[in-house]
Amino acid sequence: MLCIGWFAILAQFVLMIQNRLVDIPETIILYFSFFTILTNILVALFFTVTAFQVKKFPYKLLSTSGAITAVTAFILIVGLVYQIALRSIWEPTGLQFIVDELLHTIIPLFMLIYWFFNVTKDDLQLRTVFKWLVYPVTYIIFIIVRGYLSGYYPYPFLNIKEIGFEKTMMNITIIIALAITIFVVLSSIGNYIVKIQRKK
Repeated sequence: MLCIGWFAILAQFVLMIQNRLVDIPETIILYFSFFTILTNILVALFFTVTAFQVKKFPYKLLSTSGAITAVTAFILIVGLVYQIALRSIWEPTGLQFIVDELLHTIIPLFMLIYWFFNVTKDDLQLRTVFKWLVYPVTYIIFIIVRGYLSGYYPYPFLNIKEIGFEKTMMNITIIIALAITIFVVLSSIGNYIVKIQRKK
């Protein structure tokens, strides 16, 4: 999955450069404005840190207690939001279709399976996992500020210009609530898994 993750991320970058409507520097900024890209990079880094046992800051944060649960929750959000809100308005073809399925379906499912077999009790403490909420909150603040300055929003449900501030805030609340719900659900399932493992 480490190789597949980096392939999908780099392939998407190449596709955006090839199909760009603005200059390269702006395209690069747009590329890193997508939660999908940032979260898949987070997943790829997680597997890189795990495989090579990287201990340097800030990469070592991905090997701390709760990291695997938080990363799993975030990539599941990527998958769920895409399937529910974005798949119907986007019909990629060719390599873009393959990359899209990897980023939004295959990698989230694989991360969930990996979490299922590798989660430990230390990774299920909600207080530790909730600290990772700084990531989506920081992302949302960045998107709103950048959108206000540039007029560009990467997702229609965050587009204040098109749907208004009130509806955007409602969508943000739903996304944060979804993240918290997934944290709690994963913690509950994980604790059940740990109990079963102890009985064996």
